Amino acid sequence: MDLIKLTIDGREVEVSSGTTVLNAAEQVGIHIPRFCYDKELSSCGACRICVVEIEGMRNLVASCVTEAAPGMVVKTETPAVVEARKAVLELLLADHPHDCMTCDKLGDCRLADYCYRYGVKSSPFEGARHNYPLDDSNPFIVRDMNKCILCGLCVRACNEVVGKDNLHFAYRGFDRKATTCGDVPYVESDCTFCGTCVAFCPTGALMEGSMLGTARRWELEKVRTTCPFCGTGCTFDLRVHDGRVVGVTTSEDAVVNGRALCIKGRFGWDFIYNEKRLTTPLIKKNGEFVPATWDEALDLVATRLAEIRDKYGPDAFAALSSARCTNEENYLMQKFTRAVMGTNNVDHCART
Repeated sequence: MDLIKLTIDGREVEVSSGTTVLNAAEQVGIHIPRFCYDKELSSCGACRICVVEIEGMRNLVASCVTEAAPGMVVKTETPAVVEARKAVLELLLADHPHDCMTCDKLGDCRLADYCYRYGVKSSPFEGARHNYPLDDSNPFIVRDMNKCILCGLCVRACNEVVGKDNLHFAYRGFDRKATTCGDVPYVESDCTFCGTCVAFCPTGALMEGSMLGTARRWELEKVRTTCPFCGTGCTFDLRVHDGRVVGVTTSEDAVVNGRALCIKGRFGWDFIYNEKRLTTPLIKKNGEFVPATWDEALDLVATRLAEIRDKYGPDAFAALSSARCTNEENYLMQKFTRAVMGTNNVDHCART
C-alpha cells in the first residue's frame, strides 16, 4: 500500500493512501472533535464539527471524509476553524435543553465537552424549540429526543453493526428526527433492545434506564469482565457505585464485540441482586439443605467424589461443562476430570 506524507499542525505524518485527515491526525495524537464520525461506522460528514483548514483550499473541509494527499498542510485549530466549530455548537444549543447540571450523561457527553472546550455557554439563535415527550416505555432504554443532535450514529449502528435497521431519519427540516419506523416508541418497534444505539449516542438522547439517577458518570467505577451468557466471549465494563453494580457499558477496545452486545449482556445483569439467588453454599443434612462455609462444601464434594471413584471406578464419573463459562474454567473442568477423576467422560453443552 502506498504511503503519503502530510503535515498536521506543524507535525509531519506518514499514512497509508486513502486515510482521512481525521484518522491521520489521530495517529499523531491530535484529537479533532467529532459527532457523526465513528471508526466502526461509515462516514457521512454531516455534523461539520470536525472541519479543518487546508492550505490551498478556499473553504474549511470536514476532516472525516477528506482523504489525506501528499504534501497536504493541515491546521486543526486556526481562528477560522474555532469560529466555525463554535457556530456549530451554538446552532445545536439553539434547540437543545440547557439542563447539563442535572443530566445523567454529564461527564460522558461530547456536546458538553466541546462546549466547555470552546467556551460556548449559550446560543445567540432564538426560535422554536422542540418539546418531545420522554420515551421510557420500556425498562431498558430511555429516549429523550429533545437532546438528539441528529448525528445519525444510532441509525448507522443499528444498520451496520446490529443489522436490524430499526432506526431511520424521519420528517424534514426542523422536524427531522432519528426514530423508529412510523415514529412509534421503542417498545412498539422491531427493536431487540440490544442497546448498541445507546453505546454510540454522544449525548443524553439515549440512556440506559438502570443508570438514571444513580450517580454522575465520573463517580462510576469501571470493572472489565467477560459476559457469562454464552460462549462468544464478549467483554464489557460493569459500572459500579458504592460497591454495587448499576449498569453495563461497552468500549470500542473490546476485541470480540466492540460496543455491540445483546440484550442479555447489556441489560441482564440484574440477576446479581435477585432475592432468589444463592449467596452461600448449601449442603444437605438430615434431608434438608442448610447453609455451609465454602470449606465445608468443597470438602464434602471432594470426599464424595473420591468415594464414588474408588468404589465404582473412574468411568462412573462424567463432567458436563457449559458455554457460559470462560475458556479457562472449561479447561480446568476437563483437566480435573482427566487428571483427578481419571476418565475422559467430558462433554459440553455447545458441542452440537
